[in-house]
Amino acid sequence: MGLRQFLVDAWGWLNFKPVYADPHLGTPHRRAFPAAHATWVPDEDARRLAAYTVLAAYDNNQAGELAEIRDGPEARERREFGDPATFIDAITADVLGDEQRIVVDGAEHDEDDTSPDAAEASAVQEALIQWAEDEQLAMRMQQAERKAVSLGDAVYRLAWEPGKGRPTLRAMDPGLYFPVLDDDAGEFPRRVHFCWELPEDPKRGLKDRLRRITYELAPIAPATVSGTDRLGRPLRTYLGEADAPLLTPGDTVDETGTILRQYPWNDAPSPYTCYLTDAVWLLEDLERTSDVDNLPMDKAMYARRDDGEVLNGLDLMIDFIPVVHLPNTVPAAEEHWGRPSLARVLQVMDELAASDTDSARASATTGSPILSVSGLQDSRTDLAAGPGMVFKLADGGRMDVLNTAPQLAQLLATVESLRDRAAVNLRLPAVALGTQDPAQMPSGYALRLSLGPLDKLIAGMRLARRHKYMLILKFVQRLFIAGQHPDWVGRTVQPATVVMGAYTPTDRAGVLEEVVTAYTAGLVSLETALRMLAEGGWPIEDIPAEIERIQARAFAQAGALADATGDAKAVRDYLGLKGEPPEQVPVPVLPGGQDLDGERDAGQEQ
Repeated sequence: MGLRQFLVDAWGWLNFKPVYADPHLGTPHRRAFPAAHATWVPDEDARRLAAYTVLAAYDNNQAGELAEIRDGPEARERREFGDPATFIDAITADVLGDEQRIVVDGAEHDEDDTSPDAAEASAVQEALIQWAEDEQLAMRMQQAERKAVSLGDAVYRLAWEPGKGRPTLRAMDPGLYFPVLDDDAGEFPRRVHFCWELPEDPKRGLKDRLRRITYELAPIAPATVSGTDRLGRPLRTYLGEADAPLLTPGDTVDETGTILRQYPWNDAPSPYTCYLTDAVWLLEDLERTSDVDNLPMDKAMYARRDDGEVLNGLDLMIDFIPVVHLPNTVPAAEEHWGRPSLARVLQVMDELAASDTDSARASATTGSPILSVSGLQDSRTDLAAGPGMVFKLADGGRMDVLNTAPQLAQLLATVESLRDRAAVNLRLPAVALGTQDPAQMPSGYALRLSLGPLDKLIAGMRLARRHKYMLILKFVQRLFIAGQHPDWVGRTVQPATVVMGAYTPTDRAGVLEEVVTAYTAGLVSLETALRMLAEGGWPIEDIPAEIERIQARAFAQAGALADATGDAKAVRDYLGLKGEPPEQVPVPVLPGGQDLDGERDAGQEQ
């Protein structure tokens, strides 16, 4: 009977849009999303790619252009004033916080701790901070996080760059990302594709092509070398004889015939390595049954790396895929993809656009009102009102004005109501959006209560990201070691993470009062007090250095320490004084000329 299917999947929140879901099949509109229906795109990825296009249209104020394909030219008349992009930018800024710091476990230790583990952790942290500065990590995170918030997913890709002598990090569009998620993939897929079409270039004589970059974790094979086939096309061939290929130096074979390799970051040899393939196909050579994971390899044209290596199953000499998928939210059980932040309020965004469109039309009649004139002395009927215009009316004539200002005011109130509704559903309070003056809040405690929904939102989003950034820093350390960087020879991989800073406005006066009360009562240490101030927005960059500066001027506390311990060295250490204390402290002389032993000064007796 042609009943519409009821689809509940990771992209079901977009089924309300007719241009996205076919009324009967639930598949994306073919004219609106031709890329999602390409022959090489797997069926399970079609809805995902179409959803990315819809979300990008909302982000760039182009939802009307997308709706025009199905609803006709009148859909272009809708007004879109950037509300989706404003919400996306606000959430992205809150997730990242005011700063991003790389922290290695054990690197922040006391100066007296001279153990090798503490020194190693400090050295790795300094090296990672320098790498982050060279690789512009903050900018890469900004690029990826905005993709994650707006589209629901982001992807990082790492690679060792011999020319730069460091790993490189790039943020990739999730629309190019095609992981092979089979039942045996486990937590991480064992094969990942990046695939996209290259348009025709008549000037260079190039036809429509398809490029695919593949990372695959597979058993270690014998060594290969770059070569060519009988047609002169680049490929890789095994070293040695066909029946006795050679192994890569350092590899071994166990009693079962499995090739093993000892990686510096593993305790036991591993039978796996990561292979890289970069190839291009002509679209006309692809069969209709071929998808991104099943392309005809006999028609592939393999690329070459800068050093001449053919990228056809190139052994990267690492036992992990240097690709990290970053979901915007914690995925549901047995799911891989995240959910965009605007997923549940897209219908509100449509209502906002409709109200903005109605407001624009109403403002036209308010600014240039419609006039009704009767009893004109002049018989002309084609009249137009303008500045300085005078209408001569006969006796009994009148002129009426159609006032649409009340309707315009009601429409503007509706727009504000819809914007507030969207903010509530997104868990973005007005003070976080900058639309409310924090000074109007009765107290800092009331401010914190109003930010409660935002705290829970950001806590969940950062939970989805914490392990991913730990994985990125782990991969960076492994690539440094695998690339045999001179500063990383003999080092071990250390647990490291990216700590994101504060994101909410704070009541500094309230935080200061709370800290002073707790510290004065002896309930918290100086270290904890300064950390509370730093988290409350006070400009404290280095807590240990700040403690040293405070103690260097705390003479009253130093005197109390001397009275309690009688240890001059402890007092000097407390004040941060360098050098050794004098062997004998000078005896103070009393005003009457007698020292503490009762003897008079010899110079005074003379």
